Amino acid sequence: MAADLGELLVPYMPTIRVPRTGDRVFRSECAFSYDSPESDGGLYVCMNTFLGFGREHVERHYRKTGQSVYMHLKRTAREKATGAAGGAVPRRRNGKVFLDLELSHDLHGDDFEYEDEAKLVIFPDHYEIPLPNIEELPALVTIACDAVLNAASAYKHHEPDSWEEEIQVSKHARSLRQQDSGVRIPPSGWRCSKCEMRENLWLNLTDGSVLCGRWFFDGSGGNGHALEHYRETSFPLAVKLDTITPDRADVYSFDEEEAVLDPHISEHLAHFGIDILQMQRTENGHTENHAQSRASEWEVVQEAGLKLKSVYGSGYTGIRNLGNSCYLSTTMQVLFSIPEFQRAYVGNLQRIFDYSPLDPSQDFATQMAKLGHGLLSGQYSKPPAKSELIEQVMREEHKLQPKGISPKMFKALVSRGHPEFSSSRQQDAQEFFLHVVNLVERNSAASENPSDVFRFLVEERVQCCQTRKVRYAQRVDYLMQLPAPIEAATNREELLAYEARRKDAEENMMAPPESVRARIPFTACLQAFTEPENVPDFWSSALQAKSAGVKTSRFASFPECLVVQIKKFTFGEDWVPKKLNISIDVPDFLDLSRLRATGLQAGEEELPDLTPPIVIPEDARGTVRPRVLDLSPEIDESSVMQLAEMGFPLEACRKAVYYTGNMGAEMAFNWIIAHMEEPDFAEPLPVPSYAEPELLRTSAASPLDNQPPEESISILTSMGFPRQQAIRALKGSNNNLERALDWIFTHPDLEDDSEAMSDAGDTEPNDHAFSNANLHSDSTPSPDQDASGPRIKDGPGRYELFAFISHMGESTMSGHYVCHIKKEGRWVIYNDHKVCLSERPPKDLGYMYFYRRLSSC
Repeated sequence: MAADLGELLVPYMPTIRVPRTGDRVFRSECAFSYDSPESDGGLYVCMNTFLGFGREHVERHYRKTGQSVYMHLKRTAREKATGAAGGAVPRRRNGKVFLDLELSHDLHGDDFEYEDEAKLVIFPDHYEIPLPNIEELPALVTIACDAVLNAASAYKHHEPDSWEEEIQVSKHARSLRQQDSGVRIPPSGWRCSKCEMRENLWLNLTDGSVLCGRWFFDGSGGNGHALEHYRETSFPLAVKLDTITPDRADVYSFDEEEAVLDPHISEHLAHFGIDILQMQRTENGHTENHAQSRASEWEVVQEAGLKLKSVYGSGYTGIRNLGNSCYLSTTMQVLFSIPEFQRAYVGNLQRIFDYSPLDPSQDFATQMAKLGHGLLSGQYSKPPAKSELIEQVMREEHKLQPKGISPKMFKALVSRGHPEFSSSRQQDAQEFFLHVVNLVERNSAASENPSDVFRFLVEERVQCCQTRKVRYAQRVDYLMQLPAPIEAATNREELLAYEARRKDAEENMMAPPESVRARIPFTACLQAFTEPENVPDFWSSALQAKSAGVKTSRFASFPECLVVQIKKFTFGEDWVPKKLNISIDVPDFLDLSRLRATGLQAGEEELPDLTPPIVIPEDARGTVRPRVLDLSPEIDESSVMQLAEMGFPLEACRKAVYYTGNMGAEMAFNWIIAHMEEPDFAEPLPVPSYAEPELLRTSAASPLDNQPPEESISILTSMGFPRQQAIRALKGSNNNLERALDWIFTHPDLEDDSEAMSDAGDTEPNDHAFSNANLHSDSTPSPDQDASGPRIKDGPGRYELFAFISHMGESTMSGHYVCHIKKEGRWVIYNDHKVCLSERPPKDLGYMYFYRRLSSC
């Protein structure tokens, strides 16, 4: 028999691999579905790629790759027998538990026992070889099978707990010398002191400088001024401003080139006026006054105390919480309730799966289709059948009733490379929504883009208060942020009385009184949105100097689906993050027609189209030496090694990964095929560097001064991109080569010879503005816009509410999210894996609201 098995496996031996360091073994989840070893058909693990496949998808992988040998894993649960006294009777098992799997939440470990089964299956004949079979199998096969069965979780290196424990205390933490410069950091309004960036900001713990970090491939980040400052000063430690919480903060050591721990972070932050000691948390992660000040919010939002009826079937599948992943669950539940997302991913399911890459776990479209199908198919949301349950008890078996789906593979993919979403910390649902929209945009270049339903144009009118001249500009946005003016609360007297009682209790060291929630009319929020706001550091092109300026925003177009975010979160003057305790009477029907932009009006005079001059600092007005910028490429070495293992030259692999923007081995492979005949194919990757152009003189800059450096243009054109496209990409990314390359990859549908959009130099930068969205005010957005402009679906501004996401807790860094979605005329609450009919949807306590344009408009 041993010889027979050996002969049977001989033709397949070259395809059977032993997992190596770095290989991920997916033995708990299918790459195309949420099948697992606990599913009826079990799970098939490819013995070459180590990807897992359910029974419905393993044939597809076999046909596409020709891989024939799979390990089939199956877990069975049986109810323990009970004795006369009702206690469980121990009995011998026919098998044993050897799979390190997360037990189903449906079953209690004390009441059920589990039996795992493994066997090799050879396709296409489905020949089965039970395991373990050490004596009869070749040694290589036995070693490979044992390694697969004992492999660590495929997501271990994505889970922050696996690497956060390895972070070491910085050697500079104890001896750090802080300068007495008098710097005090405000609780908000931060910006880089060198480039005005407002995101990815780092506070240097030596001198208090606030500077931007490096650019990330997902489009976030900055211009690397924090690292540049370290190279100039050797001040080693910096803390990321938006990560400061009561019990931690992200600290980076430039000298040690890694994230570090700072045991003295409280003292180091207090040196600059940041007091985090007041923000102590209880063991459950909430602030100490949570139970008293927020109890009613948790009860109302989750509809606690009400007998909610569970619902099952298509569109009523829950999502298991992976640990502070409710921000992801609620966002994706809402997105896949939108027909455009259903059509783009679930409607094209078979096409997406058939054309998926060799590793579907790393393909965005595949994982979106998988998640959408899991939520909408009803396959993972089946009601328990009483007749089946009785029969199973009689047979001493228990068929697992799935309780939602586990989004581990999806979360690992969409959070890859992101410093916040890749962690296990709670995140802001609004930030994750924009992150997903960004990913959808990037991966929809040649197909339907469902995020078009959110895209709209905002018209910004900036007026110089001294000359009364104006400038109009447009930008793309995906959501409407509504302020919550506390001063407009209808129960203002009640709030003042509460504040007096609170201060009195604080002075007398008594328990704080029961909190009072401010009731703010929705109309007051809209009014606050329409009011002019001051533009900081406004430079008037009419005066050729700084002046007072105001800005107003209106809708230049209305989207198909309008997302409204209530600005509930803020920082107190003591740097304690807090959430406004407010209630807003958000309407079911919304008419924003009066907020339609009108463009330049009769009698208005436009500001001259001039850019502000570059002001040379006093200490730089001497001999100016060119400074060489370090543009050493960042390359995904894992993709390089995958290509090198195929036999391609190492330097060619590095160039392929670099020139395709670190977008994976598959795209790099296509680059290699297209360029392998070139004479310099295997030459080392040239490290681009160039000197900064001579500083401009103090005279006002002309429009020609915006021309990108010729060196940067040459670098992009040498990659095969047209000159006009290179110029436009550099202009749209502030002459940053890495961002320009990303811009080209994310705008493949734009005309190469189209003119670059004008730059609105008088307005402050907007966090969600797109480089190609600043259009002239005379342009009228319409669905028939040319390809060089943003894709806009304009229409009437009348909407109906169909979903909202609510947050419970003190800040976005803690708490819990749930969502309510209106389906078939009734409201449904999605609370992690629990899906029930809503009795009292708390529409006044929501955080993000989703409206759809009325069909009758």
